[in-house]
Amino acid sequence: MSRRALTALALVAAPAVIITAATTVAAAPMANGGARETIGIFDRWGAFADASPPRCYAIAQPVTAGGAERWRPFASIATFPDQQSGGGARNQIHLRLSRARNPQARVTLSVGERRFDLVASAADAWAPDTRTDAAIVSAIRASRSMSVEALGRSGTPFADVYALRGAATAIDAAALACLGR
Repeated sequence: MSRRALTALALVAAPAVIITAATTVAAAPMANGGARETIGIFDRWGAFADASPPRCYAIAQPVTAGGAERWRPFASIATFPDQQSGGGARNQIHLRLSRARNPQARVTLSVGERRFDLVASAADAWAPDTRTDAAIVSAIRASRSMSVEALGRSGTPFADVYALRGAATAIDAAALACLGR
């Protein structure tokens, strides 16, 4: 499946997950009636697997969100197995912003000392390519926090801040859960 198709799939079937403190998870029922498997909760990050479409992902909500829209912001790192070719996508970054952004505004992800320019729609952002996905995941593994910054529709800057403790474990658990799917 192409990167564009996977990101479109993630946008259409984005998970609604609430992760609080360390142990409470509430996953919304899936629109397609498929089963969502909880792999584990690792501090502020959860790892989940969906049967249809097949995907596994680590996900968290921001500790600080820069806005309030009708959706919940999140950061996810997903693996999409491809049973036909053995390919698929691994460690694909997807951020749902806390508010709709100005269409002319850049979206920047800051992880530790690293900065990454992202591609974005009105309220979602992704790494521009697999090389950047890999660099972001590497930075997440070595950092304590990350933030995504943009300008809202009105031109007001906002930032969503994520704690990264537990992220590496959740990413690994999600990737392992997709082996053989």
